[in-house]
Amino acid sequence: MSPRSPSVNEELRRRSRERLLQATVELVGERGYEATTLGDIADRAGAARGLVSYYFPGKRQLLQSAVHRLMHRTLEAALEREPIPEDGTDGTDSTDGAEGAERLARAIDAILGLARDETLLMRTHMAGILQAEGFVQCPEQQRLAELLRDTIVRYGSDDVDRDYPLLRALLMGAVFALLIPGAPMPLATLRAELFQRYGLDWALGVPPSGAPPDADGGGAERLGRAP
Repeated sequence: MSPRSPSVNEELRRRSRERLLQATVELVGERGYEATTLGDIADRAGAARGLVSYYFPGKRQLLQSAVHRLMHRTLEAALEREPIPEDGTDGTDSTDGAEGAERLARAIDAILGLARDETLLMRTHMAGILQAEGFVQCPEQQRLAELLRDTIVRYGSDDVDRDYPLLRALLMGAVFALLIPGAPMPLATLRAELFQRYGLDWALGVPPSGAPPDADGGGAERLGRAP
């Protein structure tokens, strides 16, 4: 039997990593972080325990990579969903184009929706970010960052190195507020604040049922533009 080619080996490694990431999301979402062991993750993924250590230095890093992968896949699916409007059809007061505004609205809705639907998983993830290690610089985090950077560029940013970190910070703050045990803020209120900040019409993206909170028809300052 001839040895496997490098490309086949690479694909097998990619699939093994993907199974570990998926198993981590499932188990931490079901049981919580402390109740999930690396052995549990390996068993769910159908992999040897040593393979977990080969790819990830520890459970915290594995969890961050797994959640970043989930966030990237969720965001990607939202942005690729049809239909995407043509320029000038979305009702915003911007000249930057309807597609960019719709994409940003979908990005906001995707991240807030994930926090709503995967509360335990996202709460654990956000708590982990505040640990000494901070953000894990992994391929999954880099793909998520690239997608968000592209979203803010299409929205109309003329300085992505300034506007992407701000968007990331605003989304993280909204997710934290949504997940605070015992005192969560309503998703609609957080959505309204973000949409106002970016001058987005409430009807864009996937609006929750009911009227927007404290809707006054106004829009906040867009990137580099006075209201």
